[in-house]
Amino acid sequence: MKRMIFCGFNMDTACVDLKFSDGSTISIDCKAVETALDADTWQRSKLDWLIYNKPLEYVQLVLGGDFE
Repeated sequence: MKRMIFCGFNMDTACVDLKFSDGSTISIDCKAVETALDADTWQRSKLDWLIYNKPLEYVQLVLGGDFE
């Protein structure tokens, strides 16, 4: 079973990157997520806070699809 060894925001690519012990990676394009959600300014500020302060919770929110 692979385990996550890193989760963080990459400012160069505007993506949240996850790296796993088996060498695999997942990159979530934050701008694409906000565009797909048609997020307003308030929602974007909340998502931005998660991206910088709690990237793992951001990933769980995006992959879980629970945006309410």
